[in-house]
Order: sequence, then C-alpha cells, then structure tokens
Amino acid sequence: MYQPAPQRYDSMTYNRCGESGLKLPGACLGLWHNFGDTGCFETMRQMCFTAFDNGITHFDIANNYGPDAGSAESNFGEILRRDLGAWRDELIISTKAGYYMWPGPYGEWGSRKYLNASLNASLKRLGLDYVDIFYHHRPDPNTPLEETMLALADIVRSGKALYIGLSNYNGEQLEKAAALLQEYHVPFIINQNAYSIFDRTIERNGLKETSHRLKKGIIAFSPLAQGLLSDRYLKGVPADSRIKTDGRFLTEASLSEKKLEKIRALNELALSRGQTLSQMALSWILRDGIVTAVLFGASKPEQILDNIKALENTRFTAEELAAIDRIALGE
Repeated sequence: MYQPAPQRYDSMTYNRCGESGLKLPGACLGLWHNFGDTGCFETMRQMCFTAFDNGITHFDIANNYGPDAGSAESNFGEILRRDLGAWRDELIISTKAGYYMWPGPYGEWGSRKYLNASLNASLKRLGLDYVDIFYHHRPDPNTPLEETMLALADIVRSGKALYIGLSNYNGEQLEKAAALLQEYHVPFIINQNAYSIFDRTIERNGLKETSHRLKKGIIAFSPLAQGLLSDRYLKGVPADSRIKTDGRFLTEASLSEKKLEKIRALNELALSRGQTLSQMALSWILRDGIVTAVLFGASKPEQILDNIKALENTRFTAEELAAIDRIALGE
C-alpha cells in the first residue's frame, strides 16, 4: 500500500494564489496527456506518487482529457480510490468544463445546463463529493456571461467546488467576468492560460496584466510548448515522442529547422545557467512573481523530478532575459 514520503513538503515552494487564502505548489501536475486510456495505468500511479512525495499537491484535469474524453478523470479517480484518497485533505484537485464533451446542444460551451451536468459527471468519475477548483474552460460567445458566472456561483454554493477559475479568457473578458463573480460573492481565485517562452499570448491580450491588477492567480499550462522546450527534440523527432504517438496538438510540421535552431540556442543558454532546457523554460515563467504556478505534464516519474528542480533558480539577469527574447521571438 502506498505511503507518502514523510518529508514531502520540505523542498517545495508554495505560492499564494492571488490574494486568496489558497497556496499552490510552484510546480503542479497536469493530466492533459498520458492519463487517458491509451496510457499505462501503473505509470500513472507512479507519476502521482512521485509528484506527491515531492510536495506537488495540485493535480489538474478536465472533463474531456483522455483519450477518450473522461478517461483521465476515471483513471485518476481509480488512483484516488486505491492510493491517494486517504490524503484528500492534502490535495488540490481541479477540473474544467467548456469544450466539447458529448453530442447534442448541451455538451459544450457555458450554459448552466452543461456546466452542472458536466461537473456532476466529473465528480462521479473522480469518486469525489467536491473539487477544489472548478474552471470554465473557455469563453462562450453565445451564452450571456451572467448566466455562466451565476452557474459557477451556484456550483460553489452547492458545495461541489470550493473555488472558481477561468481558463483561456483574455484580459477584457477576465475583467467583465471578475466583476460579476465579485458581485455574486464567488471565490474566484485563478486563471489558467497557455504561457511559455514561445507563446506570449497572455502578455499581448492583457490577461497577465489584468490578472495581476485584480490580484488573481495565474497557472500556466503548456509551459514547455508541448515538449519543444525540452531536450526531446534537440536531435530531431524521437519515435516515442508526442509528435509520433499522438499528433493531435503537436505535429511534425511545427518542428521546422528554424524552430530547431531556436530550441538548440535556448538549450545552450540553459546549460550556461546550470539548468536543463525544460528547467529554464519553467523557471522563466515564474521569474517575475506574477504567475502563481507552472502546470506541466509528464510521461514518466523522472521527468517530474527533473522539472521540480526549476524552482531552485527562478532568477534571471537582464542579459539572459534579453537573450531569451532575441532567440525565441526573432525571425
């Protein structure tokens, strides 16, 4: 039977999520990839054990994570039942709804009908009475924002979620949603958006600045740009890489020779800092204290241990930051 390491919190950094009372580990484990039914269940278990043994208390899922949709929640629910459930009070578990989940007019977006039905199904798959954070996964252009935000408020009041998060909103959308959630007295504490050395969208669309001004947390997903910001592709495309085995979100066409040159140059800079490329990419996201946590995926426990080391050095010189921008953003 699994027993967590007694010293599991000793080396992890925990950051307050905005101005809320909740702290998140600087590094969090995402179950977007490698927890679906195409993965190895025993590897999933070992990754969860490695994460928790090293102070990662936050596990992030969504209703449609798989493949197939729902399977990541089911597999993590089985791990909770077998192993981690005894430590539920030490865990932060989040899920989301917003993307396509089932056929018909009620299986996606942001209606009250969909959000409630989706969360009920998620809780059943997870085997839980509540999640710690429930996210609206993407803005809905056709449902009134008031309906979506009030549905989130009622979900908290029902006890099925402790906190609310928003995902893939831009700065303007965040401002409007946050005002409504404040009016409804909802504990909205965090935004989840893509952010990496290669993807600066939240810097351009106002999300990062607005979130900081409103004192809300940010958790960054895809911080390694689907694995490009790691040593996986320094010599080309491995046979067991995500490009070869999945291809839904990262394709071979996205790995041009120019992109490979950038990756190799960033790798050289990381080595000069005494870090791996993935460690530098993760620490860069946390460099200014605005982002609460990085959310990474893994395919084996060793990757988790490597990524956690990023928290040991999140300081960059002005010259290093300028070099990263020149390499990553240069044409």
